[in-house]
Amino acid sequence: MPSEGNQLFHCYNRGCGQKFDPNENREDSCTFHPGAPFFHDAYKGWSCCEKKCRDFTEFLNIEGCTKSYHSNERPPEAERSPVDKSKSNEVIEYKSPQAHVFEALERPPFESSLVNLKVEVSPTLVQQVKSLTRPASDGSVGSHNVTEIAIGTSCKNRGCRQTYEGPGTAETACSHHLGFPVFHEGLKFWPCCQRRTTDFDSFLELEGCVVGEHMWFKEKGQDQEVSCRYDWHQTSSDVVVSIFAKKYDPDGSFVQLNPVRLMVHLFFPEDQSVFSLDLELRGVVDVALSAASMLPTKLEVKLRKAEPGSW
Repeated sequence: MPSEGNQLFHCYNRGCGQKFDPNENREDSCTFHPGAPFFHDAYKGWSCCEKKCRDFTEFLNIEGCTKSYHSNERPPEAERSPVDKSKSNEVIEYKSPQAHVFEALERPPFESSLVNLKVEVSPTLVQQVKSLTRPASDGSVGSHNVTEIAIGTSCKNRGCRQTYEGPGTAETACSHHLGFPVFHEGLKFWPCCQRRTTDFDSFLELEGCVVGEHMWFKEKGQDQEVSCRYDWHQTSSDVVVSIFAKKYDPDGSFVQLNPVRLMVHLFFPEDQSVFSLDLELRGVVDVALSAASMLPTKLEVKLRKAEPGSW
């Protein structure tokens, strides 16, 4: 009990809050926290001891960890950094980090030289084609005989300028082109070879790139162009084009490619028909890393993307 007439003082030690008589203030009179309170991740506690809790009332009731004299002097407040009032109207602009933008590759011309793509041929397809009955190619076609060929008859193979001058002519080699002629933006060429020209007369003089036998007669439906269903899908690194076809001849078919163009020619020996496809690609491809597979039910062309992104 305080002595009569003595004034009681309020103790400002953290965690105490009691009133005390200065005449009875001893070394162990006050139980308090010498540290500072902290509030972190919903926890509340004192820096001087390990006790902490989530409830604020429970935090206020945490018993002090140190004994000493009561003190009626307020503990010094933590120093605050001075406020620069000259920047009170300053607007802080936040810019979110920008995603890296890849610079698009320059597209080569559509008419760039085409490369014959490396092709893996299925042995099953080869056996299928070998089993087919092919039209006669000894100077006669179907029911036509060499003796029925009129002098001056032109060879029907594309690009061959040979005319029939007698039985000996049928034994000469026929230099011709596969597929159909292409006329695109002033250029004239055959899809089976790399030579191109802008002059029509020069185009007619382009020597054939395939050597075979002359064709003096053309049966109905021979070299008729047929349609095949095709589709494509893509992954992060490749675009795969599938042309669905059966019994096509790997020797008479080819796949050509430049960075922005795909050209396909399939030859079907059973009915002497052909399928041609000429596509401008949406993106740029790496020709060296692209390849094709000739399978019994389809031709699959795997185009390697030269840059990331979706087509």
